Amino acid sequence: MELNREHFRLLSVFGNEAPHQSTISRWYGEFKRGRVRLSDDPRVDLKDLNLKILHEELGVRKLVSRWIPHLLTEEQKAAKVNWCHKTLDRFNSGNSKNVYSIVSGGELWIYCYEPENKRQLAVWVFQGEEKPTKVIRSRSVSKKMVATFYTTICLPKIITELRKINPERRINLHQGNASLHTAQKTRQYLSEENVELLDHPPYSPDLGPNDFFTFRKLKIRLRGRRFQSTEEAVDAFKNAVLYLPGNEWNKCFENWFEHMQTCINLHGEYFEKQ
Repeated sequence: MELNREHFRLLSVFGNEAPHQSTISRWYGEFKRGRVRLSDDPRVDLKDLNLKILHEELGVRKLVSRWIPHLLTEEQKAAKVNWCHKTLDRFNSGNSKNVYSIVSGGELWIYCYEPENKRQLAVWVFQGEEKPTKVIRSRSVSKKMVATFYTTICLPKIITELRKINPERRINLHQGNASLHTAQKTRQYLSEENVELLDHPPYSPDLGPNDFFTFRKLKIRLRGRRFQSTEEAVDAFKNAVLYLPGNEWNKCFENWFEHMQTCINLHGEYFEKQ
């Protein structure tokens, strides 16, 4: 009865702006329980509360999946380890003067737009669980560099430049296992030019200096930029190459031999990029 009377009094003063009777009833209950404030209680940030529960009580973290090029078999891991041992022995862990005869090559697709990051791959991981991995899926492209172009334009230009001062210079060419690198036409051309082709274990970009070092640094400079044409993208790539100081190229080969030892220590498993 008292509640109805108070509701009527509020209606007579505030009209349609008066609180609903259910609201008045709720506040009556609050005052009977000892409440003395008219302001609302502070709102709880559900996002912060959920994160607190996940992190502090459940011990869960949100991690970005680690990208890997391939799900390696035990044989492929063993091949990586054997290659690392062989290369470290041949070049005395990078201390041999023969290191200066190595020319490392690779191929890199330049896109008119490169996404900025991979945060969309983040997943929740409980304490003690391993960081998730995800196999990289190559983008589809409409063209491929063929061995004919590689052996008539790319390689001759490089070899000519290297032998300008010393025509008899020894060259050990290290490159990946792309089809144009391993084609019979490529091998025949290198043999005719007295260039030794160093082998490379399959599915091992973590052991290719261009893949784990040079291309990575160049992509960082290009990431997030949009190019209106192929020519603009190529020019940006050239400028990024020229931007790298000389000591960075030396560091590339130093890291290469360190990567080999890391690969041996991890029994051929992929490891985080350095």
